[in-house]
Amino acid sequence: MQNNHLKNLSGLLLATFFISTSGVLGRYIKLPVEIIIWFRAFLAMFFIYGFCKYKKIDLTIKSSKDYKPFLIGGVLMAVHWITYFYALKLANVALGVLSLYTFPIIIALLEPFFLKIKFNPIYILFGFMVLTGLYILTPELDIESAQVKGILFGIFSAFCYALRILIMKQHVANYNGSMLMFYQTVIISILLLPTLFFMDLSGLESQFPYILLLAILTTAVGHSLMLHSLKFFSASTASIISSLQPIFGIILAFFFLKEIPNWNTFWGGSLILLTVVFESLRSKK
Repeated sequence: MQNNHLKNLSGLLLATFFISTSGVLGRYIKLPVEIIIWFRAFLAMFFIYGFCKYKKIDLTIKSSKDYKPFLIGGVLMAVHWITYFYALKLANVALGVLSLYTFPIIIALLEPFFLKIKFNPIYILFGFMVLTGLYILTPELDIESAQVKGILFGIFSAFCYALRILIMKQHVANYNGSMLMFYQTVIISILLLPTLFFMDLSGLESQFPYILLLAILTTAVGHSLMLHSLKFFSASTASIISSLQPIFGIILAFFFLKEIPNWNTFWGGSLILLTVVFESLRSKK
């Protein structure tokens, strides 16, 4: 039993690590963001399709009413990925991933508007903690600053991701997670297909191995492992463990991109992550 728990925990940690590679890869790959995201979605689509077939996961959309949330979810996922990668390009991995990690608190604040639950005043405190963390993260309150723009893109990316999760939870929660991910990669591939005809593709050959890593390791394997881990852990436990993603991302950026976070990043990021852990522990109770 202990060995099984250790194996399942290792799988969850590995999934968290794989997903955290998106920060370094997103900043490292020297191609237009929309091109990176198209290849990420297009290549991941085939691997996820193969996984669904191997696991005999039904890919049928059971009701015509579900087409709209599927489409909206795919569009929001596309915007989330694009704005997150712009955050990485404009700022750095630490600021990009930490600003994105405001999404659990955004979900908590928006949830009463989507689902029939009562608003808990503690989220006002959590929201204030996150805003304080973001204020500490921000190097200077200058909208022309690339780092400020990066943080704003990261927050908007978090907002889109939170909306996508809430819409999926409200309308299509009964579908398999890999099946949902497959259709979202299909929608993203269709939406961004025109970018191949008017954006700069020079350097694609040299960057393709890293795009392949992003599509397979980060997207297909990482997200599939995370979904598999949810069979053995509660969503709260998984979200607490996934709080390691920014830490993994910052460590990878230090080794591969030589990005050294400053003390503002450390203190602001710690406050944001602490808020996420508090909410995860509170919701578990």
